[in-house]
Amino acid sequence: MTQKLILVLNCGSSSLKGAVLDNDSGEVLLSCLAEKLNLPDAYITFKVNGEKHKVDLSAKPDHTGAVEALMEELKAHGLDSRIGAIGHRVVSGGELYSESILVDDEVIAGIEKCIPLAPLHNPAHLLGLRAAQSIFKGLPNVVVFDTAFHQTMPEHAYTYAIPHELYEKYGLRRYGAHGTSYRYVSDETARFLGKDKKDLRMVIAHLGNGASITAVANGESRDTSMGLTPLEGLVMGTRSGDIDPAVFGFLAENANMTITQITDMLNKKSGLLGLSGLSNDCRTIEEESGKGHPGAKLALDVFIYRLAKYIGSMAVAAGGLDVLVFTGGIGENSDIIRERVLGYLGFLGLKADHDANLKARFGNAGVITTADSAAVAVVIPTNEELMIAHDTARLSGL
Repeated sequence: MTQKLILVLNCGSSSLKGAVLDNDSGEVLLSCLAEKLNLPDAYITFKVNGEKHKVDLSAKPDHTGAVEALMEELKAHGLDSRIGAIGHRVVSGGELYSESILVDDEVIAGIEKCIPLAPLHNPAHLLGLRAAQSIFKGLPNVVVFDTAFHQTMPEHAYTYAIPHELYEKYGLRRYGAHGTSYRYVSDETARFLGKDKKDLRMVIAHLGNGASITAVANGESRDTSMGLTPLEGLVMGTRSGDIDPAVFGFLAENANMTITQITDMLNKKSGLLGLSGLSNDCRTIEEESGKGHPGAKLALDVFIYRLAKYIGSMAVAAGGLDVLVFTGGIGENSDIIRERVLGYLGFLGLKADHDANLKARFGNAGVITTADSAAVAVVIPTNEELMIAHDTARLSGL
């Protein structure tokens, strides 16, 4: 009997990422990225055996068109009959879901209920889910929530200091994100260090274009930097992270901006992009900062300082610090940012090992602190797709 494969889908408002995985080996047999969905020039790129090719989606430029094109590609490679189940990333499960779940009508209604908590993401996830149900008829679908891992946060960590009826009425509280990545990385870190995760006080920084940080103790999330939405917390590619909420009133009065314009600015035009005036891409920022570009230098300084400050506060939430973990695109590849962050954290007993830090890039895990450090810092590559595939295989009985 041939091994059943798992299809993992991650739908954004104008994009769809997909991967076909062998759940046992973790091997990716096919991956795809559909971009510019709902625009006339929508297209999807497939990658199989290292070869890439593009398919035009202009005839049906929506999520359904993208999933149909994916089905055709799977048929062309004889993979369609081997798909056993489909796993979906869903950004917000609110307080309804604290773990992954098999999809039925009730779950779809639950994801709809959480739309106000993730107005950009959840509707897109539902489009992808419905497309998968209609095109891959009869196959089980599983949803894996970004918020689920953080449902173990204590009340004092997730509660905002606002009138409590706003929480009771609207669910206004901190939910966090990147939970699937944190769950995977906390397990992998313990395995890598040969320890039981229940004995480790971890602070994990997931640094990509979206960046967050989480305190993990006893294998559970104790606190995280993202809040009601992914705007709270660290400085990110285009997001401001923490900011004085009175900025809204100030800009409305002085710059004549509306709530929508200010929210858009804080989400899409701030962070590294806003500070540097150049780019939201960390590689560009590092390069230009090295050449003395003042905006890039400032962006990097602010990003690193805020991250180091947050690590200190997350050590409080974890009840101490045994291991600091870097993951995500920036966390796994930027030796410059890691070394400078560790430079701020000497008081926690962390000392960077320059050579080890250089080696732990481009998919390589590794310890990046010196042997005499009181705590250890490691780089652990994340693999959200594999985590979703594992959950999907388990819940669909494969």
